[in-house]
Amino acid sequence: MIISRHWNLLARYGTLHRVNQVLPLLICVKGYRSTSEAQTLSYPDVFSWTSAIRSYSQNGRFKDALRLYVRMHSSPFRPNTFAISAALKACARIPAKVSGTSIHAQIQKFGHEQDVYVQTALVDLYSKLGDTGVARRVFDEMPVRNVVSWNSILFGYLRAGDLLGARKIFDEIPVKDVISWNSMIAGYARAGDMSQAESFFRQMPQTNVASWNGMIGGYILSGKVEAARKVFDEMPERSNVSWIEMISAYGKCGAVDSSRELFEQMDDKDLASWNAMIACYAQNSRPKEAILLFKEMLKTGANIQPDEITFVSILSACSQLGDLKCGMWVESYMSRIGIELDDHLRTALVDLYAKCGSMQKAYELFNSLRRQDLVSYSAMIMGCGINGRVSDAIHLFKKMVRAKISPNAITFSGLLTAYNHAGMVDEGYRCFSSMMHEYQVPPSADHYAIMVDLLGRSGMLEEAMSLINSMPLKPHAGVWGALLLACNMHCNVELGEIATKHCIELETERESSGYIILLANIYASVGRWDDAKRLRMAVEEKGLDKTPGCSWLGPG
Repeated sequence: MIISRHWNLLARYGTLHRVNQVLPLLICVKGYRSTSEAQTLSYPDVFSWTSAIRSYSQNGRFKDALRLYVRMHSSPFRPNTFAISAALKACARIPAKVSGTSIHAQIQKFGHEQDVYVQTALVDLYSKLGDTGVARRVFDEMPVRNVVSWNSILFGYLRAGDLLGARKIFDEIPVKDVISWNSMIAGYARAGDMSQAESFFRQMPQTNVASWNGMIGGYILSGKVEAARKVFDEMPERSNVSWIEMISAYGKCGAVDSSRELFEQMDDKDLASWNAMIACYAQNSRPKEAILLFKEMLKTGANIQPDEITFVSILSACSQLGDLKCGMWVESYMSRIGIELDDHLRTALVDLYAKCGSMQKAYELFNSLRRQDLVSYSAMIMGCGINGRVSDAIHLFKKMVRAKISPNAITFSGLLTAYNHAGMVDEGYRCFSSMMHEYQVPPSADHYAIMVDLLGRSGMLEEAMSLINSMPLKPHAGVWGALLLACNMHCNVELGEIATKHCIELETERESSGYIILLANIYASVGRWDDAKRLRMAVEEKGLDKTPGCSWLGPG
């Protein structure tokens, strides 16, 4: 038990806690075992206890390391510096502030207040907890410091975004190692100051793969993908992290073919690299390629086992295709290989079943979520919208807002789709207006396309045209395609010609053939048979005949 003379240490650092929060009673804190269970384990000496605690901590089992450290206090052995350092590391990674400050209070009792390893672990703890002030006070009182101590306090300043303070610490470090340099590069890169990051990179006496990756990541974060590629090409050696960063970066800017080119150049593809490429396809509306690549991964001789990240992307691809059969096979496969459904996977399944019309199953999965968040609500609202369940979509939206979850663009796409299916023009307009003014969500071209479709289907073609002309962004083919469909429905030649002209300008020759056929249908509907025949013949002569149709909303 920590006696009263040791409470001054906690008070000194502003972390005074009630008695039941101090280390010997942490067994009563949530997540720890009860007193009756905290019996001495079969570790015969302090070395065995310490080895077990360190092993847990080094292998990322931080809660187990801390539990074992707590139980060590029921043994005849007192924790040594290595056990304390490992426990502090665990507290920093969980993070567990109460436990960490309680161990801090115990250090003086055990006589380790001068130990460089323990004190460094304390600096690291407070730095990772974001308490730079306490970290600095511990650091300043250290009688001896090593490079790890300096790097720990440097990390604290960088984590807090205090680049001036970090630079001052960096300049004071007597012997800098590659971690010191890499930390500064990463700090400036996160702040978007790539000129300073590059300056540090060029001054480094010796770089490693992490240094190069830091520069690549920084340029990607700044949106300078080509600059990142230049660094990538200059690298003397690359890790899989280097390849994955570039594959993902190209994917985020839509350069999917560049991602695939890099992926094919990799000699040693691990699960993370396969996941990056599959996600690249799924996130760029190329679901068929995502599924083909997934099947290719399963056929490789590398015996790579898909994980939760893989399946989230594949389920998204199935949703985009509306392929319930494939999605159900994926769900069955996950069960067969022992993948447990976490909230991410359940939400992906909610999206799949909702988009494929199996709303009962979607509701079951939605209600089984541990936490219903923005993504899951939006998936359900979109599913209700697609399936014409207007009242359900509205109910979910109101429930979401009551839960203080702010809707996003996808949420409003689902809600507007619901109003569109029901032909509720006034309600749709109110929703569109509240999206901008009440929720500050700027409408995308897709939202305008839904509104144009809603107005057009209701025969309000002039209003639809007026909305297009008022758009603050350039209309895409989906917006004009929605107007063209409405013109076809209501036999409006004048606006149909305008819409077709824009669709042809925005699409490839093959894709535009469907729009031309729709205009031909409009001509035929008003008796302009020669014009209709001329357009159809033009399409057939180019071998571009296709079933007319156009979509205002791509796969979500």
